[in-house]
Amino acid sequence: MIDHSLLHPTLTDADILAGLKIARDHKVATACVKSYSIPLAVSTTEIKVAEAIAAVTVGGSEIDMVVNVGKVLGGDWEYATEEIRRINDVVKARGALLKVIFENDYLKDNHIARLCEICTRLDVAFVKTSTGYGFVKQADGSYNYKGATVRHLRLMREKAGEKVQIKAAGGVRTLDDLLHVMSLGVTRIGATATVAILEEARKRGIGNEPVEVSFKPMNDAGETGGY
Repeated sequence: MIDHSLLHPTLTDADILAGLKIARDHKVATACVKSYSIPLAVSTTEIKVAEAIAAVTVGGSEIDMVVNVGKVLGGDWEYATEEIRRINDVVKARGALLKVIFENDYLKDNHIARLCEICTRLDVAFVKTSTGYGFVKQADGSYNYKGATVRHLRLMREKAGEKVQIKAAGGVRTLDDLLHVMSLGVTRIGATATVAILEEARKRGIGNEPVEVSFKPMNDAGETGGY
């Protein structure tokens, strides 16, 4: 359920190794490590394809890509579709799977819905809300970021096909947050607070066996950014 996030640009090799140990010791789904074009993802498609191949070649089993947000906002759906198709094809051909990041804070609902439909048609494994670093300038000059919101997660689950999984990234920081997004149909989250989440789960008697639990709903206001 948890992808342990190791994406902050200031992370040293020692930090990453320590984070990988956390991921291994706690048997999380994956460790999501610093890569290439994230978060801006404005490289050419050819560069993104080469990066995806390189990541799989050195052992990556789940590859994240970010859509070219400018192309999406400009309505160039042919470009957006072809880019996703090409990266998905090379990743799947090498035995890995693709997660397509939308960066929802920059998009309107119709963009998100269209991307879900495209990813469903192309048989993409996951659609993902955010990179965790897509801050948006506000009217007062400050920068804010919502990341995964309840409204957007519901929209993505509604518009994506049944076989397409949903990943919530950015803003899911507590066990209650995780339980809430699970109730919306999310099957994976990105988090840096992995240890705290799992420790709280143990305290509340949540393990590998099914158990009925309650949770405090997420604050959907989006006050802070990042993982």
